[in-house]
Amino acid sequence: MRRFVEVLSAEIGHETFTSVLSKAGLPDEWAHPAHFSALDDERTAQAYSRLQSALRTYYGRGARGILLRIGTKLWGHLLDDSGFGIKAQSKIIRGLPKSLRRKPTLELLARILSATPGNVTVHTLDLDLLLVDQTSPTTLDQSDDAPICFVTFGLIRECLYWADGQVYDIEERTCRSMGERQCEFKITIGG
Repeated sequence: MRRFVEVLSAEIGHETFTSVLSKAGLPDEWAHPAHFSALDDERTAQAYSRLQSALRTYYGRGARGILLRIGTKLWGHLLDDSGFGIKAQSKIIRGLPKSLRRKPTLELLARILSATPGNVTVHTLDLDLLLVDQTSPTTLDQSDDAPICFVTFGLIRECLYWADGQVYDIEERTCRSMGERQCEFKITIGG
């Protein structure tokens, strides 16, 4: 959450960020990344969800692009902030032939995103891949007619680009905000 707030503030500017918070009736201290260090996982997830909701309200359809860019920029920070095991795994992945990096990279992302092992999983669909997020903090207490997990989408896009330098077609097929059990992202690999 700390990194999300840092990247968000850099993306939209601190003054705009505080304006978003004010218009949404959210605490001013949310503009300071250090504030979230003292919160437990549940309160952090609630803040993460409410903050993204406030951004979607403030920017309307433009929020999608902002949140995608934030997700894209978060990938490098997540790797930098990760422990030895994640960093070692990322080095091993980068040593694989490019065609074999996609699924292990998504599994690495799933491991980083999972608060509890197994909350985020990766599956093979013929030539394509599916990332499944069973908890998706973005969707906590949210309801929408369309998928809203734009930060996760950006993370998937950037981690795959990091893996092999290619851009893939990604679609959030189901979203918990739409009443589904889980958020599912299909990554089209095959032609």
